[in-house]
Amino acid sequence: MALLLGVAFLVGVITAVSPCAFPVLPIVFAGGASGGKRRPLAIIAGVVVGFTGSLLAVSWLLRQLHLPQDLLRNISVALLFVVAATLLVPRLGQVLERPLARFSRRPGGDLGGGFVLGLALGLVFVPCGGLILASIITGAASVGSGTRDAMALAYAIGIALPMLAVAYGGRRAAGGLQVFRAHAAQVRAGLGLVIAATALLITFHVDRSLANIGTLGLADKIQNSCAVQKRLTGRCHHESSKLANFGPAPAFTGISKWFNSKPLTLRQLRGKVVLVDFWTYSCINCLRTLPHLKAWWKDYHRAGLEIVGVHTPEFGFEAVPHNVGSASRQLGVTWPVALDPKYKTWNAYQNQYWPAEYLIDKRGDIRNEHFGEGEYGRTEGLIRQLLGESGPAKAELADMTPTELTTPETYLGYSHQLADYVGSHPVPGHAADYKAPRNVTQNGWALSGRWRLGREYTTAARDAKLALHFHAKAVYLVMGGRGRVGVSVDGHALPTIAVKGISRLYTVLSEPVLLDAQLRLSFTPGVSVYSFTFG
Repeated sequence: MALLLGVAFLVGVITAVSPCAFPVLPIVFAGGASGGKRRPLAIIAGVVVGFTGSLLAVSWLLRQLHLPQDLLRNISVALLFVVAATLLVPRLGQVLERPLARFSRRPGGDLGGGFVLGLALGLVFVPCGGLILASIITGAASVGSGTRDAMALAYAIGIALPMLAVAYGGRRAAGGLQVFRAHAAQVRAGLGLVIAATALLITFHVDRSLANIGTLGLADKIQNSCAVQKRLTGRCHHESSKLANFGPAPAFTGISKWFNSKPLTLRQLRGKVVLVDFWTYSCINCLRTLPHLKAWWKDYHRAGLEIVGVHTPEFGFEAVPHNVGSASRQLGVTWPVALDPKYKTWNAYQNQYWPAEYLIDKRGDIRNEHFGEGEYGRTEGLIRQLLGESGPAKAELADMTPTELTTPETYLGYSHQLADYVGSHPVPGHAADYKAPRNVTQNGWALSGRWRLGREYTTAARDAKLALHFHAKAVYLVMGGRGRVGVSVDGHALPTIAVKGISRLYTVLSEPVLLDAQLRLSFTPGVSVYSFTFG
């Protein structure tokens, strides 16, 4: 646990000086430049309380009440405008600060005002820091909510220390300038203008644009370090060009149906190099790996490579043999596919990811594990090592793994607690009428018209529409049933999608540039929606 807290603290320190913190730092500097000696401490205490409290408590409450998550942001921006007004209008400041005098240890102090300023900044910082914190605690979900809360606090403290230095820096700069003393009223008004201008920039989402720069990549690198992985999962999956040895591969178990092959066992495959690929046919990450698997099957099957696709379903329709067989044919999957409907083989491998690749040598030992997309050249090199192939690699396919920060996967059934849902009150298990807000908040989604909300999926009825605020180049939606879907992005109509056949993944849009936009979909009755993914 100490290692996880250290990682969270370190990433917090880095976040405080990252581009997404730039809108906040001028306010910390300005706030520390005025008031008593302890005002910077009060400001930073407010930042820690505001950020941690809102992230762990208030956001949970908003989800339970199905209120927009940006309500926190709107309140904090309003508080910043109030603070600016108190600096521009001294009498107003005196009126508002009088009830806060009890927070101070000495008469006339301003710890309370500094704390309120820090509290507002902590709330404003949630859109920046919340994304990064979520990145580093995702893998720690199995260690319990207490550890996650402690990581959030450690992260907030990491943010606070550099900000405290900035606040005291503003105070020293102000204390050393005679012009500040001689023109205190003008400087106070100037600080008020700085805060008001910054609040205005935040109103127009300038801080969110900066939040997409850089820091998440570093957080990912820290989380993917070998030491952190051992703490989270008990295993280290460090990527290198050398073959490891994870011991004997588990047997295929709980398989209900084989496609493209008679039933196979690892004992039968001794003497061959085996790549076990955990996948599911409606997973966009899995689909992006298929061209590489096809190339390896073509180039190395005759040399002794066997690929076994273990199809472990995420949704109920992916456990239906007809659907899996049909999808495999449509996708051009010609190697053996084993249907694992009850996660028996998945659990035997202690797997957690789609896709996941386990490379097994001729003796039946796992020699490499890779989770997610990417590392295709390295994987091919390891296949060649195990096969005893010499010369350069044969496959020359481009790696299409997305590298940009995008909206996370969004599930549309109530079994996933309707994360990021921002519409009218949901009615699980029954047909009901819904209303969506005019503009959906970042990464949020909402229903309008009549829908039936189910555990895995939600089914359109009369005048059914869905709104989503996404950040991505491509948007994919898993759908079933039969009907048509109208598509528009920021008011511009796109081609209609025809939904038919087996439930599967549909491409809603694909653009060459990153978009931050409002997506509106309209459905004919009978179409079911499962989840959005992004690229």
